[in-house]
Amino acid sequence: MPTSALFELSRRKPTAVGTGLIALDAVMNGDDDPPRLWVGGTCGNVLTILSYVGWKSFPLSRLNGDRAAKHVVRDFERWGVRLDFARSNPVVDTPIVVQYIRKTGAGLPYHRFSWSCPNCGRWFPNYKPILLRGAEAIIAEIKDPNVFFFDRASPAALAVARACAEKGAVVVFEPSGVGNKTFFRQALRVAHILKYSNERLGNLAETVGSARVPLEIETLGGDGLRYRSCMSSCDTRGWRRLEAYGANPFKDAAGAGDWCTAGIIHRLAQRGMSAFRGTVESRLVEALKFGQALAAWSCKFEGARAGMYSVSRAVMRAEVEGIMRGTPRPVALRRKLDVGRAETFKKICEGCDQGDPR
Repeated sequence: MPTSALFELSRRKPTAVGTGLIALDAVMNGDDDPPRLWVGGTCGNVLTILSYVGWKSFPLSRLNGDRAAKHVVRDFERWGVRLDFARSNPVVDTPIVVQYIRKTGAGLPYHRFSWSCPNCGRWFPNYKPILLRGAEAIIAEIKDPNVFFFDRASPAALAVARACAEKGAVVVFEPSGVGNKTFFRQALRVAHILKYSNERLGNLAETVGSARVPLEIETLGGDGLRYRSCMSSCDTRGWRRLEAYGANPFKDAAGAGDWCTAGIIHRLAQRGMSAFRGTVESRLVEALKFGQALAAWSCKFEGARAGMYSVSRAVMRAEVEGIMRGTPRPVALRRKLDVGRAETFKKICEGCDQGDPR
C-alpha cells in the first residue's frame, strides 16, 4: 500500500470512545521558555490524536470546570474532540502532570514527570475514574462505536468496554500498571488488543499468555516492539519483532507510545470488530509500522503532542510518509511563547493564589 493511503479512512468519521487518564500536561524544558499547556494522559492523547486524523473521539471523564479543566476543554475543542460525555457526575478536580525535559551530561534529552506545582509546591489532584452509575447512563447514549480505549481497569471502564464490544467495537487496553488484580484480569478477558510498555510492565507477558488476548503488543523503546496474535486469520504462533524507526533530531520520547497506539487503531479498527477479526499478518505489520512511524515523528518535538501545534496536518503526513520510505524531512521549529513560568502556573494551580504550599 502507498504510504499516502495509510492516513485514509475506509469509512467517514469512525467513532472512538475512551476512558482513563485525561490530564493537563505542563511541558517544561531546560531553557527559560514557559510551560506549554496541553491535554495529556494516555487516554487524552490517544483520543486527541485520533480526532486529529479524522475520527470522532468521545472521552468519558469527570471534568468539573476548574482552572485545569478549562484548558483541557479548550484544547479538546481545538482538535475536534467531542465532549458529550466528558462531565460525568460526580465531577472531580483535573489531574495536572508537569513534564521536565532535561539533558544528560552527554547532551541526550530525557524527561521526568512531577505531580506537584513547581511554583507553590502544592500537590496536584490525582486521577479518579468515572463511576459505574455514570457509565450506565452513558452506555445507552453511545451509538455504533468502532473502538473503545481504556488505560485503567475499573468497574465503570469494564462495563463500558463490554457494552461497546457487544455493539461491535474493538476493545483496546493499554495499562500503565496492574492495579487491582481482579479488574486487571477482567480487562484482559474483554480486550481485543493489549498494548503495554516493556519499561513499565516487562514481566507481564507470562501473565497475559493464558488470557489469549487476540493481539498483544509489547513496546521496547528504541528497540522497537514485538507482537503476537492468536487470531485465526493471523496466528503468529509466538512473538514476532519489528525494529523502530529513528528520530532525527531526537527531542523527547514522551507520548511516542500514544502516537503508536493511535496509528495502530487507525489502521486496524476503523470498521470495528467485524473487520478486525479478519486481519491478516501483512495488514497487521503495516498497521504496526505506521504506528511506529507516527511515534518516531512525535519524538522530534518536545511534549507528547507538540508536533500537532508546530506543523500543519499536511506537513505531518508528508514527514511521516518520509519516515516510512526512509527519506525523513526536517521539522519546523515551534514558536516561542511570551508568558513567564510563574504566571502560567497561577493560571492552572488552585494553590498559587492561596499561598498554601504543601
